[in-house]
Amino acid sequence: MSPVTSIADALREVEALLTPLGAEARSEAQWLMAACLRTGRAGLVTAASQPIDPGALQQARAWARRRAAGEPLAYLAGHREFWSLDLEVGPEVLVPRPETEGLVERALQHGDARAAAAAHPPAVVDLGTGSGAIALSIARERPHWPVLATDASSGALAVARRNALKHGLSRVEFRLGDWFAPVTGRRFDLVLSNPPYVAAEDPAMHSDSLRFEPRMALTPGTDALAALRAIVAAAPGHLLPEGWLLLEHGATQGGAVRDLLVARGFRHVGSLPDLAGHERVTEGQWPAQPTPGSNLAHRNHHAPL
Repeated sequence: MSPVTSIADALREVEALLTPLGAEARSEAQWLMAACLRTGRAGLVTAASQPIDPGALQQARAWARRRAAGEPLAYLAGHREFWSLDLEVGPEVLVPRPETEGLVERALQHGDARAAAAAHPPAVVDLGTGSGAIALSIARERPHWPVLATDASSGALAVARRNALKHGLSRVEFRLGDWFAPVTGRRFDLVLSNPPYVAAEDPAMHSDSLRFEPRMALTPGTDALAALRAIVAAAPGHLLPEGWLLLEHGATQGGAVRDLLVARGFRHVGSLPDLAGHERVTEGQWPAQPTPGSNLAHRNHHAPL
């Protein structure tokens, strides 16, 4: 094998190491090399004949082997962009997905409406915050809203706190504990969550795209709806009158989550699609005067996020 002396040589070697990724090998090789060299992809072309730094080459080889084994790109780089934030990510937290931005957008819409009607900033809680993606995005957009984030993982909360510090979002409050446990006695205008919703036996749990991410953030066990069910059951005790519960869930779970909300007594229940057309966020409003045992009809809300 010819010695690797230039950036072009290194790019070819990295692409060969990423052969298990199939058609994505070349684009991911470019991404890895650009990250290692701290340049853009265009820089790989303009500097192709330049000597490769030995340290960068060693890092690129190591990253390529880890990526070929299925480790997420975001874990290799240690960060992922979400909304308007560059967030630290690692094995303690899920990699933020673009579809979760729909939950943030919808929460901002409801929060703005609450603020206009009540003349005070809406109180927000993000359950299972992980990297802090949801809570910090809302805090960035609405600095005067009180935002609290919980997580059962101390490692995840440490990542979220570092992300808050990095972006100067010091007003966000973080608490350790499972779902509503850390906020006993507190009520909010908006309760938000992207909880685990993949069944433990689902084949997806063994896919390269998920097997490196924290299991407790992916699956609640054999019942895929267990976490969603627990949050829906407890949410009324933590919602202000006419407050909103917004939940992210799997692409085929919208109907089941709507049923949970309706059975619990929420009104204006509906699901909203992501950009691919899959129902991804389901919401419901807690009435000002709930009727015991009410079974309000679904609202067929299926509008673009």
